[in-house]
Amino acid sequence: MVTKAGLLALLLWGSVSGGPHAAPQRSHSPALDFGFVPAGVYETHAYFEPGAMGILFHMVRAFLYVVQPNPFPRDLITKLAKENIGAKQAQYQKVTAIYYEMGFVVCAVLGVFFVLLVPLVGLCFCMCRCCDNCGGEMHQRQRKNAECQRGFLATMLVATSLIITAGVLCASAANQNLSNQLKHTRRLVNSNMRDLKMFANDTPAQIDYLTAQYVMAKNRVLSDLDNIGPLLGSKIHEQLGKEVLPALDAALSMAGGEARRSVHPMRETKEALENVSTALETLQDGTDRLQADLVGVRSSLSNTLSDPACSNGAVSYTCSAIRSTLGQLSISANFSGLPDISEQLANVDSVLKVDLSNIVQKGYSSFNDTPAMVREQTRTVVSGERGMLDGIGANITSFSRMFPIHASMANFTIFLTENQMKIEVFYPQIDQMDFYRWIGCIALCCLVVLILTFNCLGLLCGHCGYDKHASPTTRGCLSNTGGNLLMAGAGFSFIFSWVLMAVVTATFVVGGNVEKLVCEPFENRQLFKLIDTPYLVNPGLKNFLPGMLFQNPQIDLTLESFYSCKDNKGLYAALKLDNIFNVNKFLNSSVYTKDVARVFEDVKVDLKGIVLLERAGRENLIDFSNTGISEINYAAFLAEVNKGVTVVDLLAFANELEARADQLPRGALENALKGHASSIRQIHAQQVVPMEQAMVSRRGSTLSQSIRLLQRTAAELPDKIDNVLSAIDAAEYLITHNASHVVKQETSKYMQNIASYFTQYIDWVKMSLSTDVAACKPFSNIVDTADIVACSFIVDSMNTFWFGLGCCTVFLIPNIILSVRLAKFYRRMDTEDVYDDMEIGINGYHNERFQGIHNPVMASVPTYDTMTRFPRASAPPRHADW
Repeated sequence: MVTKAGLLALLLWGSVSGGPHAAPQRSHSPALDFGFVPAGVYETHAYFEPGAMGILFHMVRAFLYVVQPNPFPRDLITKLAKENIGAKQAQYQKVTAIYYEMGFVVCAVLGVFFVLLVPLVGLCFCMCRCCDNCGGEMHQRQRKNAECQRGFLATMLVATSLIITAGVLCASAANQNLSNQLKHTRRLVNSNMRDLKMFANDTPAQIDYLTAQYVMAKNRVLSDLDNIGPLLGSKIHEQLGKEVLPALDAALSMAGGEARRSVHPMRETKEALENVSTALETLQDGTDRLQADLVGVRSSLSNTLSDPACSNGAVSYTCSAIRSTLGQLSISANFSGLPDISEQLANVDSVLKVDLSNIVQKGYSSFNDTPAMVREQTRTVVSGERGMLDGIGANITSFSRMFPIHASMANFTIFLTENQMKIEVFYPQIDQMDFYRWIGCIALCCLVVLILTFNCLGLLCGHCGYDKHASPTTRGCLSNTGGNLLMAGAGFSFIFSWVLMAVVTATFVVGGNVEKLVCEPFENRQLFKLIDTPYLVNPGLKNFLPGMLFQNPQIDLTLESFYSCKDNKGLYAALKLDNIFNVNKFLNSSVYTKDVARVFEDVKVDLKGIVLLERAGRENLIDFSNTGISEINYAAFLAEVNKGVTVVDLLAFANELEARADQLPRGALENALKGHASSIRQIHAQQVVPMEQAMVSRRGSTLSQSIRLLQRTAAELPDKIDNVLSAIDAAEYLITHNASHVVKQETSKYMQNIASYFTQYIDWVKMSLSTDVAACKPFSNIVDTADIVACSFIVDSMNTFWFGLGCCTVFLIPNIILSVRLAKFYRRMDTEDVYDDMEIGINGYHNERFQGIHNPVMASVPTYDTMTRFPRASAPPRHADW
């Protein structure tokens, strides 16, 4: 039992490697590429294309459908096959079966009647003609429409002969097609054997490949274990960083370091204080000098306007207008009364002496060491996982070697070789039997061809030798030969037609039923459903296929499911081996998941050593909130800053003064006023402009903006400091007390990623077993090959043969009738109808006396005494229509 041993070994390994698995992976681990299972290409193409013969095959199937239009009687056959039916029910089933076969029965009965009656009718016809009856007398009555009858009979005989010719050609083509196709049987069998050997050779290599690919999953797991710090530690760092990093960023932003936000309160506060302090010092010094210079200019300009020249009526108006604007030459903002902010600036400088940015960076560094801490604290877990992986690999390798796969497949190959040699012994016998069959079918076709030959020669000779002016008794030898040939064809038709019909009936009953009960149900899978009916093949087995293979008839395995090998499925999926073995004991993803979970239960990562913000950093932030910037009188600052340096724009005042001076007559007054305008411009350039520039910092912000920034910072600073410290405290509490939850959660995900590699491997093994490993298409090819040989080669050709031969045989009956009727128009008669001279030319014949030929017989007989001389001949009446 070599084949069973090999099959058992293969099935055991397949069931172990591809049984039920754990739930589909939910992790996002990278997909593993296990490559393609090595497999050869099966060369058998179990497909038959009949070519031009397909038209004839379809015609025969259409005829069989007319004879038997009922669907496949699966239920009827099932009931008839079971023995436990009652007498009445059995009788009813037999009636149903007869009803199903009614078309075949009717045709078979007609064929039997044909076989029995045709020889009997032929014998009677022969005896009747021997007695000069049934057209046996050699006398032809002359009729007016004789030419029309002859033409009609000849035409119909030609048509009948053509139909018979088509039938014999169809039968000959089917006969030759069967012989030609049977020659391909050896090629199909050899091709199937080569595929089976390829199956036996590839299966062990495929199994070894599946086993070897475990190394890929193992190496990927080892790689992840070696990188547990970057993988697991980074995930823990990422999850904790969602709260830790924003707290550190907030603290770093207060120090003005490189953080994710662009606001740096300490630095901006210091810059704003420096801007206000510097501007206030400059403005206070410039205010006194500007006030003194403006008073001097105003006094000097008043003295000039007191000149007697201004009393002139034309000039007095201009001088009065200038005098009315002298009050505008004064300062607007008084910066001398603003408070000093040097104390606040000193406090901020003291705060900034502590490098808070460096302290926060230490917190970043301590938190970023999380992956390294995880790697150091999981060394023992990683070493335990490596041992588990080695054990799994050893289990897979040892289990795959428990069964002699290679030896069994080698024995299976030897078994195939021996059986192929046994099959080849029968090839000469098959060829010899087919030759005898071919000879017999050719002989039957030759019988029809012989009859057709007589018909063709008879028609040819009769038509060529026929002379419409010759009387029946004077017809030529060629015409007479044509008639004799037609009679010979009719005689051979009587002799052989019943033999042909007997062959047609027998092959029709056998071939038609095989087509309707085997071939057609095989195509639409009804035959599989019939055979797969529970308890049909064996009353003791529910499903005979698993009962035969596995001694377990309860398994839901059917021929139809096994025939799914046609889709090149694996033997494991086709035979549904998952119903036989408990694969959870050997290779199941849940087993490895539990092992991985058990190993990683010992993972404990302690992050209490992480310090986010040292005490110095906390004190520095508190000191920053106590610098006193909230005590500054920002309203006083804003009130003076918004006033401007002078009451009026000195440049505009100088330009207006110079314009008014141009309105005066040329003289000392005009020149004096223009000199005062020049002095005012000089004051603006030397004193006002520097004061205005002092109100703008080097960064472009105005004194007003700096004051408003300080005001806003003073209002928000306490809350900001409190928020930063609260965030730092919350982050440190998370790391100290709640990090274990995050560690456990991320460890579980990491474990699932590790386990997912096993799941991927097992799913790949399962898929490979279903589609690639031990692809059992060679077995379905054997079934398809049997179908091709039995149905397409033999049954279709046999059905086409009886169809063509039956067409010939049926049309031999009208062929007999037409040949006998037409032969009278070609054969030379012994007697003829005699007419007087008045009827010459009417009937188309000329008697010999009229033509001057002496006929002693006719001369001695009265002209119309035909009934005395020829009692079976009757002279036509002398009516006008003759």
